[in-house]
Amino acid sequence: MTTSISEASAAQSLKRDIIDRLLAEGFDVAAVTSPGSIPLVPERLARFIGEGRHGVMGWMAEKADRRGDPRVLWPEVRSIIVAGMNYGPADDPMARLVHRDKGAISVYARNRDYHDVIKKRLKRVGRWLGESKGASLKVFVDTAPIPEKPLAEAAGLGWQGKHTNLVSRGFGSWLFLGAIYTDLDLPADRPEPDHCGQCRNCLDACPTNAFPAPYQLDARRCISYLTIEYDGHIPLEFRQPMANRIYGCDDCLAVCPWNKFASEAREAAFHARDELAAPLLTELAMLDDAAFRALFSGSPIKRIGRDRFVRNVLIALGNSGDTSSVQVVESLLDDASPLVRAMAAWALRALAPARAEALRPARLASEAQPDVRREWMA
Repeated sequence: MTTSISEASAAQSLKRDIIDRLLAEGFDVAAVTSPGSIPLVPERLARFIGEGRHGVMGWMAEKADRRGDPRVLWPEVRSIIVAGMNYGPADDPMARLVHRDKGAISVYARNRDYHDVIKKRLKRVGRWLGESKGASLKVFVDTAPIPEKPLAEAAGLGWQGKHTNLVSRGFGSWLFLGAIYTDLDLPADRPEPDHCGQCRNCLDACPTNAFPAPYQLDARRCISYLTIEYDGHIPLEFRQPMANRIYGCDDCLAVCPWNKFASEAREAAFHARDELAAPLLTELAMLDDAAFRALFSGSPIKRIGRDRFVRNVLIALGNSGDTSSVQVVESLLDDASPLVRAMAAWALRALAPARAEALRPARLASEAQPDVRREWMA
C-alpha cells in the first residue's frame, strides 16, 4: 500500500511538472486524459463518413481508425496531455461582415500559422520530458489523425458544443489545441460536462444551415469547408450566403454566450496583422501567384493557393454590390485559372448584369472558356 501511494504521489507530481512546463511555454491551459476515454468517437466518426458529410476530405475516411482511437495510431500510448492556447480576438468577428468591400478572414488565420507556433512549443516540452524522464512520446497539432476536440473534452478543457467545436468556460470559443501522446502513466483529469443547455445560438447563426441537428455538422455546407478544403466550383446555393467571407467562417463560434468569459490572446503571433484585419477585396483579387505567396508567407491561408483564394474573393466581390470593382472583375475573365475565370463571370453578372449581357454572346461563342460559358448559361 505504501508503494502504491508513493507511486501515485510521484505520478501526480510529474503531471504537475508537465503542466507547469506547458504553461511556462505560453499555453493557457493543459490537462491529462487516457487513450480509452473517448469510446463513442469511432461510431460517431463512422456515421459522419458513412453519410458523406466529410465531403472531399478523403483523408478522414482513409485514417478513420486512427482518428477514432489513439491506441490504433500508437499502441504504446498510456496518457494523453492536451494543451490549449487562447487565440481570442480583440474585436467581434461578426462586425467585419458589414463592410462588404472588405474580406472577412477567420480569426485563426489573420496572422501566423498556429500549427507552427504550437508545435514548436510542444516539442520543447516533449524534449524535456524525454530527456529528463526517459519518456517515449509523440507530439501532434491538428495535422495528424487524432481526435483533438473529444480528447480535450475528456481532459476537462471544455466540451464540444452543438456546433461540434470546443467551448471553454474560461476562453469561450477560442482555444487552439495540441496533444502529447506518452507512454507515461499519469493521473487523468475529469471530463468537462456539457454546458450548452437550451441555447442554439450557434445553430441559428449558420448562414448555410450546415447543422442537420445539434452536435452534428455537414461539412459540405460549411463555409469554412467550402472556402478552405473544397477546391472546385462552389455550388451556387452557397455563394450569396458566403457574403464577404473569403477564408473560413467564425459565425457559430462568435455568437456563443460563453465568449463573455473570453479574453484577447496573449500570444502576439495570433493578433491580426493590419493588412489582414480588413483587406480590400479589389486588392486581393489582383494578386498573382508570387504576390499571394509573399502576402501569406507564414500564414495558413498559403496552403490553399492563389487560385482557390481568388475564387473566394470574387464571390465576395459579387456579393459586395460595389460597382467600382467591375473593371477588376472583368479583367479576371481571361485569367489563366478556369476556377478564377468562372467566378469572375459569376461576379460580373451579379455586379453589372448589363455589362455581362453585352459580353455574353462572344463569351458563349468561345470554345476556349467552357467554365465561363457554364456560368453564363446558368
